[in-house]
Amino acid sequence: MVDIEQVKQWAVSRWTLGEMHGVSHWERVERNGLLLVTPECDVTVIRLFAYLHDSCRENDMCDIHHGPRAAKMIVGLRTSLLKDLTDHQFKLLQEACRLHTSTHRTGNPTIDACFDADRLDLGRVNFIPDPEKMATEKGKEMARLL
Repeated sequence: MVDIEQVKQWAVSRWTLGEMHGVSHWERVERNGLLLVTPECDVTVIRLFAYLHDSCRENDMCDIHHGPRAAKMIVGLRTSLLKDLTDHQFKLLQEACRLHTSTHRTGNPTIDACFDADRLDLGRVNFIPDPEKMATEKGKEMARLL
């Protein structure tokens, strides 16, 4: 089993930017992700996404390539921190990281829950998530409550 806390500590140890996309955001994304879980979702992937999706940001402003960079970066973790993931889980995590900056919805319950978990924390940058732009039904419901 992947040690989520160890992955979190790894991400924290290399983080140089502020809190806008840092640890407190990652923890909220993890919490949101756990609220979005359905039986079809892979909870491990969602939790890992929370701590890795922004880990390759170069700045807190517009950095549209941070998702693809994160997807490439985690390849280097495949034989260490992420060694206990199945190939399928690893592919889901990579796709969720890669696409979260450019894709609205994939149709995959795990990846879409990752997207919504991140979007539900847009309030930190003064944006209210639009329910119609959420990828999951649960995400739409949660955005309507914000």
